[in-house]
Formats: sequence, structure tokens, C-alpha cells
Amino acid sequence: MVDPTRDVTLPIGGGEVQRPALEGTVVRVIGAPAKPRAFVLQPGVVCRIGNAGDCDVVISEPTVSRAHAELTLTPQGIVVRDLGSRNGTFYLGQRVEKATLSPGASLTLGAVVVNLEADTPPASEQVEYTADVYQDLYGRSQPMKRLFGLLTRIESSLTPVLVQGESGTGKEMVARAVHDRSTLAGRAFVALNCGALPRDLIGSELFGHRKGAFTGAIDARKGAFETAHEGTLFLDEIGELPLELQPILLRVLETGEVRPLGGDEPKVVKVRVIAASNRDLEQDVQEGRFREDLFYRLAVIRVRLPALRERIDDIEPLAQRLAAEAGLARGLDPSVVERLKARPWSGNVRELRNTVQAYVALGVLPEPTRSKAATLDLGLREMADPRRPYAEQKDELVERFTALYLEVLLDAAGGNQTVAARWAGLDRGYLGRLIAKYGVQKRR
Repeated sequence: MVDPTRDVTLPIGGGEVQRPALEGTVVRVIGAPAKPRAFVLQPGVVCRIGNAGDCDVVISEPTVSRAHAELTLTPQGIVVRDLGSRNGTFYLGQRVEKATLSPGASLTLGAVVVNLEADTPPASEQVEYTADVYQDLYGRSQPMKRLFGLLTRIESSLTPVLVQGESGTGKEMVARAVHDRSTLAGRAFVALNCGALPRDLIGSELFGHRKGAFTGAIDARKGAFETAHEGTLFLDEIGELPLELQPILLRVLETGEVRPLGGDEPKVVKVRVIAASNRDLEQDVQEGRFREDLFYRLAVIRVRLPALRERIDDIEPLAQRLAAEAGLARGLDPSVVERLKARPWSGNVRELRNTVQAYVALGVLPEPTRSKAATLDLGLREMADPRRPYAEQKDELVERFTALYLEVLLDAAGGNQTVAARWAGLDRGYLGRLIAKYGVQKRR
């Protein structure tokens, strides 16, 4: 327990409090009317929070005192001091009188949550970056130069980072670059794709398990957090993390303690977390698919990767580099480069790499990759018959989809109908009747 009468410096994520890498911290009020809702805290400036009109952040909520707390940004972190409030200032469920926190922490004032976020500077204030290479990343376009400038700004910090961008833009490469340019370079870099794991195994992969913790756990196993101890943990596709595991992850990030499945004693881990997603996590928060407090804990610094179509100037040099790596010494012909520039690149740099490698091997450019939606539209257009009734064709389409969905679902669940029913949001008995009706079996 934290003694509320002491002046304490609280570690974030099990590590030492770091000097803020950016010049300011955003004080953001969640779930209550406030003016302003977001206040930029600058070094040496005191921010008073309460429901009185003369406070720097005025929160219109009866559980917040007139003068509730004050915040000050120092080289050691964000100093939080309770001002004798009626309902208290809490961090990690413990009442504190004074504490020093890092960006990414969340406070509770009465019934109101206040997030402390790193203030990412606008593009106009980014460090000027003139080189075309940053670690293994390449780009001479302005969007990439701005990205490299931001990455340079955060090199000295171990603050959590959220990398957002479409599939194929290189989110893991950015995470590795951030790791390699930080003070953790040379230590463990552990990558875990939250969207590629069976739902019932994600907890074990993240936190580990003890022998006998569940069926099939014949030996104890370390999770990703323990494996990445004193290094970096990259959580790819974090938006796919099940809701029931999100509060557990949040607790680990806040306390720096991980409890393996089936274990009694928590273990202290010191891990720098970099998360990534190709989804709009803020939209997921609004729609209840992702916890708001976890989002702000992960997104202390946000890095957005531009799509390849936003950096046309990079297509030619990237394609030439990829061709050289694939063994084409003479380089790509200008006509081939122009055809590459004209493509939409829905798969981004990953698709460009595959296309160039196919060209080097075969001597011809493969057809552009269509998105799933575009491929589905083409299939539906071929199926649609204007001379037949709409209802009749719709029923046929639903029947086809149901059979295919059940096959994919059963295969993903390893034939376990209980798991499949939970994933599908269906009653176990009803799912069994559907499987029998359509004669679906697990794919071999």
C-alpha cells in the first residue's frame, strides 16, 4: 500500500520514472464536463484542478472539490499534490497526498478520471531530419521525413508508444527502430501479434502460466512480459485483444507486476511497451470495443505511419532497393517503375515487396492485389441476376455464407463447438443444429 502521507515517486510499468521526452504533458479529463477538457501542462507551471471557477481546469462534477489537486511538470515527472479534497486523489486505487508520475498515468479525482498524456508536438515543431534512412526504414518523401523527425524526438524516452497505420506499412519495423535507438538497444525485443493467437491462449502468451493451470499446460511457461523483462514488448494488433483481458493488461502496465495463469505470486517486470494497430482505436473506444483507460495508457505517444499512396515519391527508390535485394543488378526499367507508381497499393510496402520479388523471378508484373471488399463486390456482381427475384437470391447468398462461416469458425476453434459458440455469440445447442443442418466439418 502507498502511504498517503508520504511524498512518493511511483514507477510506471515496473521501471524508474523517466524524464518526459517531450516538452509538455496533456491533462485530459474523461467522463465529466470540464473546461478545458484538455490542458497542456508546461515545465514549472502549476495546474490547479477543481470545480471552482478560478481553477486552471474546472470540472463540473459534485464529487470534485472546489480546489481538488494541483499538478506540476518537473524533470523527474509530473508532481501530483492533493489540496485537502473531500473525496481524495487516487492512483491505482490508492489515495495519495503527493506523488510523482510519468506520462501515461491516470488519476481519479472523486468520480472523475484524469489522464496524463505526453504532448506530441505538431509537425511544424518536429526535429528536421534530412537523411533518407532511419535504422531499417527508408523514405525521402515529406511524410517519412516528418515520421523520422518524431522518432528522433522520442529516442531518449521509454514512454509507451502506439503505432498506427494500415496493414503492410511497416509497424513492426518502426517498433524495432524505436527499440534499437533507445537505451534498451541490445536487450530483448519480443513481438506478439494479438490478432494471430487463439482467443483462449492470449492470456497465457502474455502473462505465462504455471503447470496444470489449464488443460494442456503440462509445463510452466514464461509469458511475453517476463521474456521481455528489461527490454521492449511489441504488442501488434492490440485492437484484437479481448475485452476481458484488457483490464488485466492495464493493471500490469500500471503496476509492473504480472501474475502467471494459475500462479499465486506476482512477478515484477520492467518492460517498455510499444503497441500497434491498423484499426481506429479511438472509434473502438467510443463503440465500447476497447477500454478508454487502456487506450490512453498505451497511446502516451502516437506515431502514425503514412500509407504508400501518400508517399508516391518513395515508390521508385523503394522498388529499386527491393529489386537489388532480390538480385536484379541492372535495376528496374523506367516503364516498370511508372506502372508501379500507378497502382493503388492497398497492401502498402509489403505488397510492393512481393510485387517486385515476383517481377524479378518471373520477368512480368503480377496483377494488382484486390482488397477483400473489392473481391467480394466482384463475386456478388457475377452472382446477381436481375431476371430472378431479389428474396430468392438473397436467401441463396445467406445459405452460402452461413455454410462457409461455420466451416471457418469450426476450423479456427479446432473443432471445439463450445469455443466456437462463444466466439460466434450463439447458443451452443443452436450452433450444433446449424452444423448438422449444413453438414459442416472441421477442415483437414
